[in-house]
Amino acid sequence: MNYREFNDNEILNYISEGNEIALNLIYEKYKPLINKIATNMFRRYCSNTSLEKNDLIQEGMLALNSAINHFKEQKDTLFYTYAKTCIERKIISVVISAHRQKNKPLNDSIAVEFSTDDVNVDVLLKDNHMNPENIIIDRESESELLEKINNSLTDLEQQILQLKMDGFDYKEISLIVNKDTKSVDNAIQRIRNKIKKIVNEI
Repeated sequence: MNYREFNDNEILNYISEGNEIALNLIYEKYKPLINKIATNMFRRYCSNTSLEKNDLIQEGMLALNSAINHFKEQKDTLFYTYAKTCIERKIISVVISAHRQKNKPLNDSIAVEFSTDDVNVDVLLKDNHMNPENIIIDRESESELLEKINNSLTDLEQQILQLKMDGFDYKEISLIVNKDTKSVDNAIQRIRNKIKKIVNEI
């Protein structure tokens, strides 16, 4: 059997029937995705932690297993989307945990919300004078706008912007980029100002 010969739902049906070969197929199919996510997270956020890339890969595999066990096929819901979200959230939670251990523990609970597919600039521009989503739709495509924004930002600002858009709060960002929360806040204010300037120039 080759996973390319079956779609995800077919493989999941075989797995539900206890087919071990099908289980191996879906692990084989999603291993490159897990490796890609783990590699990106390791390179960006784990240089100052005790984590190894294999640690993230193992957590990603556990998340895939959980996705297999808990996924219920619904209309307009793809297993790929569900599994990818589970894998990303699990790996991110491990990274945050590693940074917690490296620094002072956070007393507040952290709810991790991560999505690389749904870019939402509105998290950085919450004011009553403009609606970024309408501006993006009416004046320019989202990808073009984000390209302009990224070109105007420093490396640190780009990293903080991505983390903010990925749903991290100030404390989480400060742990990952090794800056205090005041520095993170200042960076986000600079980002807001740059975004507003770019939007106003469109």
